[in-house]
Amino acid sequence: MARTGRPREFDRDKAIDAATTLFWAQGYEPTSLTQLKSCMGNISPASFYAAFGSKETLFREVVQHYLATYGQVMTPLWDENLTPRAAIEQTLRGSAHMQSARTHPCGCLVVSGANNCSPENEPVQVLLGRERERTRVGIRACVERAIVNGELRDCAATKVLPDVLATFFHGMTCEVKDGMTSTHLDAAITSLLNLWDANTIGSEVEKQENRR
Repeated sequence: MARTGRPREFDRDKAIDAATTLFWAQGYEPTSLTQLKSCMGNISPASFYAAFGSKETLFREVVQHYLATYGQVMTPLWDENLTPRAAIEQTLRGSAHMQSARTHPCGCLVVSGANNCSPENEPVQVLLGRERERTRVGIRACVERAIVNGELRDCAATKVLPDVLATFFHGMTCEVKDGMTSTHLDAAITSLLNLWDANTIGSEVEKQENRR
């Protein structure tokens, strides 16, 4: 009787990489278990469930993998060795370049990974919503640190500045999916940061206001 070959070894890291690319490209709900098992090396249903338990559990692991790799462009927000402005600029430019790269799906998985999910997949939307809120908190912390440090004025414009920056940040995903390049995003970021500079203590705008 002929002996069967050895079972194909399951490479979990490669499987997670493949699942990340698929979820990133298609989103959570449109991605089927059949597609996942295929892209992860044609693993059997038994191997899939033994390794990950469910599609949702796999997606949660994918999100953590994404944050630990591509999502590292966000780390300047929490680096207090950087000035607040530098932290914001590095985060925006780093994310713009990452999202528009052609070596992986465009955009941000955290922003677009669970759009328009049905009610039964609300936990997935909540998961990504928490990560987006973490970004908002990081941006707000940078602005507040700049005000406390005497870098930015405490005024109506700086009170809404975190919302302006977060809206731009999350909106980049839509723009790159519609074909905007990193060059155009860089130019937009430069223009956006003029709003920060205009409210810097000792800025030309402030000097003009003080003359009135």
